[in-house]
Amino acid sequence: MKINKSFLVLFSVLLLSNSLGAQEGYKPTQENLENRQWFQDAKFGMFVHWGVYSVLGGGGDPGIAEWIMQNKKIPIKQYEKLPSFFNPVDFDAAEWVRMVKDAGMKYITITTKHHDGFAMYDSKISDYNIVDKTPYGKDIIRMLAEECRKQDIKLFFYYSQLDWHHPDYYPRGRTGQGFTGRDESGDWDAYLDYMNGQLTELLTDYGPIGGIWFDGMWDKKDADWKLGTTYQLIHKLQPGALIGSNHHVKPYPGEDFQMFEQDLPGENTTGWQGSHISQLPLEMCLTINGSWGFNLMDQNHKSPKELVHMLVKSAGRNANLLLNVGPMPNGQIQPEHKASLKAMGDWIAENGETIYGTRRGIIAAEDWGVSTQKGKKLYLHILDWDKDVLLVQPFKEKVQSVVFFKDKSKVSHRLDKYGLLLEIPKNKKDGVDTIIEITLK
Repeated sequence: MKINKSFLVLFSVLLLSNSLGAQEGYKPTQENLENRQWFQDAKFGMFVHWGVYSVLGGGGDPGIAEWIMQNKKIPIKQYEKLPSFFNPVDFDAAEWVRMVKDAGMKYITITTKHHDGFAMYDSKISDYNIVDKTPYGKDIIRMLAEECRKQDIKLFFYYSQLDWHHPDYYPRGRTGQGFTGRDESGDWDAYLDYMNGQLTELLTDYGPIGGIWFDGMWDKKDADWKLGTTYQLIHKLQPGALIGSNHHVKPYPGEDFQMFEQDLPGENTTGWQGSHISQLPLEMCLTINGSWGFNLMDQNHKSPKELVHMLVKSAGRNANLLLNVGPMPNGQIQPEHKASLKAMGDWIAENGETIYGTRRGIIAAEDWGVSTQKGKKLYLHILDWDKDVLLVQPFKEKVQSVVFFKDKSKVSHRLDKYGLLLEIPKNKKDGVDTIIEITLK
């Protein structure tokens, strides 16, 4: 592991006070607040889980492929052979970003380092990275960052705080135990310096970014992560960057958005999330199939209808949808995923007005669907309702007009003390999402 001393001197100067836990007293900059609003308006992004683990394609197991080092108990010395097989010669940053735009997505969040410790960028403080250890030898993060700027797509960096490879990630957490071959010793503060050093690289060498998407703190939830130091560093280097952490607990001071993994805010079907929903911008991340990383055996692909429903349900709960793809080791996106993204793009091209720039509507989420709203325009997204009439209650607002969004034809309705009764003839129902546009007085 190489260390650039001049870089670490710069890094040390940039570090601010060592607050315990979080960035107490954090006040976001105006740029940060504006980026939060942009984030809430954007509604839809692409998550990319990509690393040397893609070479193994899940190892024939249906589970999450990016965890194969842990799941198959692969020692570090053996796992370190994987980079020599990783040669994504078909990676095309321009094609990726065009695909994102065509899908109606506004941003990309990509893994710069996952739990296996391998950096997908040209790290100067560790040679365990794509440039130094693979035959490909190119910095895909740099290429993607440059292309995102060209095509006006924001780029966020996923960074795993957990590290199965680094010798100073010690004491071990609940994962990475007993098989890696690491010495049972280490310097926790040295690891945090290493982590903050890599974050400094990412925040100073790749231009303005949308934010940092943290994961892995749950591995050692009671450790002293010195979040105040890390969060102050990020906000110092890029005041507009948004910080989020997939720690599954109430957001800490210094965080700028709250995320929910494989779950809608407030649903907690996974049992990970808890019930707290903050006032910060919200995001739900979701796999297209069953794995974040490329899994050769996973054919459990969600249908375009299911994916559109998750986008709509997220928007109806004030959250973005961050939809994941796991690129193959050659750098291409799976054909099934590309097809799903195209189908979503086709839907958004017709219905994006009811999603982009909206907030949760005045009608709470129900079994039949959700509502989104932009000013006086209220959109009812009827996702699961087979009857010809729908009573929306309570409904206290005065109504100027009620039309089907698709063709602007009038909806027969009655508004009284019981609520808003809507007639939905069979020939007006949409197989994916019947959208009713209500203009409020």
